[in-house]
Amino acid sequence: MQTPSSSAVAVGLVASRLLLATATSATDYLIHDHQLSSPLTSFRNLQEGIYLFNHGINPYSGGVFRHSPLYLSLFATVLPSSKTFASILWTFCDVVGAWALVKIWHARQNVSSTPRDGLIAASYLLNPYLVLPSLALSTSSLENTLTLLSVMFAAQGRASAALLLMAVQFHLSLSTLILIPPLLMLLISTPASSLALPKPFTGSTNRLPALIIEFTAYALGLTAASTLVCNGFSWVPQTWGATLTLPDLTPNPGLWWYFFTEMFDHFRDFFLMVFSVHLLIYVAPVCVKFQYDPLFATFVLAGVLGIFKAYPTLSDPGLFISMISLFPEIYPHLRHPLVTALLHLHAALLLPLFHQLWLMQGTGNANFFYASTLVFACGNGAALIDCVRAGLRLAIGKEVEGMVVIQE
Repeated sequence: MQTPSSSAVAVGLVASRLLLATATSATDYLIHDHQLSSPLTSFRNLQEGIYLFNHGINPYSGGVFRHSPLYLSLFATVLPSSKTFASILWTFCDVVGAWALVKIWHARQNVSSTPRDGLIAASYLLNPYLVLPSLALSTSSLENTLTLLSVMFAAQGRASAALLLMAVQFHLSLSTLILIPPLLMLLISTPASSLALPKPFTGSTNRLPALIIEFTAYALGLTAASTLVCNGFSWVPQTWGATLTLPDLTPNPGLWWYFFTEMFDHFRDFFLMVFSVHLLIYVAPVCVKFQYDPLFATFVLAGVLGIFKAYPTLSDPGLFISMISLFPEIYPHLRHPLVTALLHLHAALLLPLFHQLWLMQGTGNANFFYASTLVFACGNGAALIDCVRAGLRLAIGKEVEGMVVIQE
């Protein structure tokens, strides 16, 4: 975003976002939408917890408040929790997220600026899957910014900042555990584009134990601080535990809620374990296969998280979609981009329609909304598979091209 035209466009986008958030009733309407806020990211739940905390009541005793104590302590002491201030803060965080995405692109290309900077920033600021949750004041928007900042610092080789922010993000959302291995790989290697030049991992593994110890220290320090804020460990089952046990079956764009609504109780524990392990099984294969490009591995696992997270919102797959802009070399190798785009368009129409029919009009049932979430999952899955295939195809194409040159 170095050219004047790009800067002007960026300022215009930010101003329009801020005006939409503060001068209209969009937030009042969207804040109740289950597609944009989950029980773990709802701003209304956050305000309720802050109110209880300020009046000397443990907010975790009622089984409704599921935000991290970090949010609780921050908004109850430092930041006001009014909607107007929150709208400004959320818009600022989106701007920081777009800036971090551009900086990741710079680190990947090893340059200070490119003509694509404005396009990359726009892919984040204009992504409807990110704009709408931000207008709804879902804390998932803040978590996306933290994720991008941690990846940015890792790509720049700033280990302490990257590990600290990743520890905060892990504390806010337990599912982001799967992003830690590729982040560590990125810290001990290079972020430069190497999809077309696959080779064994060449990073220095001697630093790895020290990095793991540093991350663990940050995580333990945040856990201790949270325990002091809450005068005990009552926050653990209501925050981290909620991700593992799924106590709240409020509808969302994910795949878990309907399955466990219909689940017999004596099968529940087994399938909770299966769903949780299923999210983890992708980490090792992706990190091993894309060991020569840890940034692409991070991108792929962000896509996995957007599909299989326990309490997702639209902002989770939205982050993956915006990160596609970091890998323009895969575009010619995408096999079904039109089909994937149409699946997302189809889901974007069905999700609010069936949500309205079922929960507002009462003329449908849970199968209506869950059918639309399955279409949405198919769209996200198709995008992820196509990107993985394109990344692999890029490497194969370069190998074949090299063989042809040698033969000639």
